[in-house]
Amino acid sequence: MPGDFLPAFFILNPNRYFWKKYKMSSFIDFGIAQKQYNRMNRITQLFGTKYPIIQGGMIWHSGWRLASAVSNNGGLGLIGSASMYPDILRENIRKCKTATDKPFGVNVALLYPNLEEIINIILEEGVKIVFTSAGNPKTYTETLKKEGIKVAHVVSSVKFAIKCQEAGVDAVVAEGFEAGGHNGRDETTTLCLIPNVRKHIDIPLIAAGGIGLGSQMRAAMTLGADGVQIGSRFAATVEASSHENFKNKIVELKEGDTQLTLKELAPVRLVKNKFFHDLENLYETGRNIEALKETLGRARAKRGMFEGDLVEGELEIGQVSALIDEILPVEKVFENLIKEFNEAKVDLSL
Repeated sequence: MPGDFLPAFFILNPNRYFWKKYKMSSFIDFGIAQKQYNRMNRITQLFGTKYPIIQGGMIWHSGWRLASAVSNNGGLGLIGSASMYPDILRENIRKCKTATDKPFGVNVALLYPNLEEIINIILEEGVKIVFTSAGNPKTYTETLKKEGIKVAHVVSSVKFAIKCQEAGVDAVVAEGFEAGGHNGRDETTTLCLIPNVRKHIDIPLIAAGGIGLGSQMRAAMTLGADGVQIGSRFAATVEASSHENFKNKIVELKEGDTQLTLKELAPVRLVKNKFFHDLENLYETGRNIEALKETLGRARAKRGMFEGDLVEGELEIGQVSALIDEILPVEKVFENLIKEFNEAKVDLSL
């Protein structure tokens, strides 16, 4: 059976031979056509990974240890450059090269300073995959692609997914507002976003936002995604560079313990700690942007996620944190994801 036609069942468990057990017609009856099989394999083909699983390039979490561990386990690890000075980014890229011979990439948030210097380091160090976010996909896509770099861009709407395709990116990450950290203003859920984006673009589509279980990965791919980007589940791993205090906080969170806020500046999903409530209290006296900026101050995210101040720090995490109850090594996360994915085979034919 040609690799181009492998459905998700085969991609995530290539050593099993389901073909004798299941006929193509049964999959079509199940609502999955051969065209979808091709889509499901496009991420592994594009990035050269074993699984269509990307680890989000999260600030204060995604250093070389996490990225290399994800890549070594068959996914695509991303170094999060947004919380790194240029020299620290260069160091992380070099250490990641030493720690893995598998593909890895760098996430670049286009709204942060030192952008040109960051891009130059990526080019100088020979990084082959770049994910961009929080800005215009046209800004550096052409520059990067001329150097043979694969480019993906993160969006939260159909409108910007179309712009990404027009800009020439290789893949789109469509992120629902369940996600932690910076987010879309329209609060579109992953369940609604993915099939709508799929209708409007032809290039590979990666689903993000609210994905932490293998069953959720299967659901996203059934909706039309070719693969998934996972953040919060990888934040609560041994290899993540965030503070142990924050990792322990993640596994304690319950449903409703996070909320999207700061729409006046840049929408972000935060844990409801004292810092969050200080921000919310400002809304009672009016939506004063300057007051919000003053309360935010500098380095609040570093203070919370990297230094472990759970009271006064900014704590960014997704809604799926309510399903995370243990800090695990990356290898175990992959084992669980693949097991859950393969177990989530329920015939829902009507």
